[in-house]
Amino acid sequence: MHEYPLTERIIETAARYANGAKVKKITLTVGEASGVSGVSVQMYFDIIAQNSVCEGAAIEIETVKPMLKCAVCGGLFARKPFSFDCPCGGEGAPTEVGREFYIKNIEVEE
Repeated sequence: MHEYPLTERIIETAARYANGAKVKKITLTVGEASGVSGVSVQMYFDIIAQNSVCEGAAIEIETVKPMLKCAVCGGLFARKPFSFDCPCGGEGAPTEVGREFYIKNIEVEE
């Protein structure tokens, strides 16, 4: 349910950026560990954007997989189920990679 106010804010931001022009597309970056459902954002967007400069705009969602950082080699790697083991044999710790949620791009008609 927290996607509703997030989607309202996306529309407000896009409308402010568009400065009266029609918004064609909004690209979002959403980390899989962000707690935000891209499907819910899309559903709310279609409802909230009605009668605004964002009505009919496409929503593109780029997902980011969560990554762990190895304490031994310092590399980033994707976690396998039920394991924190790095390919080098070390152990990984959670990072901020995969927790992103932001507007990457807004396209408007000229």
